[in-house]
Amino acid sequence: MQKSAPAQFLGLTPILFFVVTMLVAGIISDDITAMPVLVALFLAAGYALLLNPKDQKLTLNEKIAQFCEGAGNKNIILLVLIFLLAGAFYSLTIDIGARDATVNLALSVIPTPMILPGLFIICCFISFSMGTSTGTITALAPIGLGLADGLGVSPALLAGVVVGGAMFGDNLSFVSDTTIAATRSQGVRLTDKFKANLLITLPASVITIIILAFVSVADTSSLQQGDYELIRILPYMLIIACALAGLNVVLVLAIGIGSAGVIGLITGSFAPMGMWQSIQTGLGWMQNLSVIALTIGGIVSLMHAYGGITWLIQVLTRRVQSRQGAEYSIAALVSLLDLSTANNTISIVAAGPIASDLNKQYGVDPRRTASILDVFSCSFQGLVPYGAQILTIAAVGGLSPLSVSMYCWYPMLLFVFGVLAIAFNIPKFVTENGGPDV
Repeated sequence: MQKSAPAQFLGLTPILFFVVTMLVAGIISDDITAMPVLVALFLAAGYALLLNPKDQKLTLNEKIAQFCEGAGNKNIILLVLIFLLAGAFYSLTIDIGARDATVNLALSVIPTPMILPGLFIICCFISFSMGTSTGTITALAPIGLGLADGLGVSPALLAGVVVGGAMFGDNLSFVSDTTIAATRSQGVRLTDKFKANLLITLPASVITIIILAFVSVADTSSLQQGDYELIRILPYMLIIACALAGLNVVLVLAIGIGSAGVIGLITGSFAPMGMWQSIQTGLGWMQNLSVIALTIGGIVSLMHAYGGITWLIQVLTRRVQSRQGAEYSIAALVSLLDLSTANNTISIVAAGPIASDLNKQYGVDPRRTASILDVFSCSFQGLVPYGAQILTIAAVGGLSPLSVSMYCWYPMLLFVFGVLAIAFNIPKFVTENGGPDV
């Protein structure tokens, strides 16, 4: 059957159906997370099977075949594999105490007048090592909020510091699901996106640290230090070193999993059977996200076949006359999807194929596109009060999610520097012919 069709708005409505379903369920229940994402996607997939290309009627078998072809795309399958490996790594490092050891090590070297900047840096390092913002928030929320009374600062401010640091790693980490989704969707290397993102995240994080250094604190006696063993942090160090060396992401994660397993056995964190159970737990954490990726792949394939993607590109690029305009369109698309779904990984997976088409049409370097997708999705994810990150820490501290959003300074600055990066063409990659990508 045809892979594409004449442009029509109707072909885009499956993703709109998904967004509306999420929003309506959230409004009715007064909880934006009430509707399970996978259920909403399955409903959207069912709706998509009712549609047809313009001036053409397809059989149900043809539509299902198109859906399965999209879900089984080699990039989607590789993405699923990487998600599962990342989940196994998360679980093992938590069980061997790598997360707690890293927190305690960082706390032991923080100068007492720099507690707030230090807390932000700890969150940045933990999230960069773990690759998960929610995992970082779960680990550090009690520590951060526990300092509020002793320091004489607002709990919401401390919550904003933790969320900001968590989003730093979510955006920049080599094993973050957003990094994996962005790089795989554009077919670029982890190190390429890392270099592009670093030029955006570094000034945003430095300014955040400077701002936090000027926040006065009343007391520092509540800062507690725990014991740590450097061997437990080794898997994080290996992951970072291997990724910086440019190794394949599957190999990087395999090395991380293997090292965490060996260290867990050496330190007695678990028995051999316990190690396998820990891996299974991590795989289970990522199963839902994996099925989501498969389902989105199928829906996007149907939207291509119905002409919806063609229509969207025409609308987004109607006034676009340059590569810079195409980059702003990509940023706007992934931002709107994140605001609608409150999930930065899902927004990247959904926007990735559309962004790839814009790359080809307007000559956008896919390395820049991967960076744009990750930067803007993570920026909004760290600000929306109904996202998992802010909802989690607000629940722990008994805070209003909106009050936490007001103190999420790093995601705000990440957005600002993301816009500036597009405006001033930062970074300028070197093309295959050796010339600057200008």
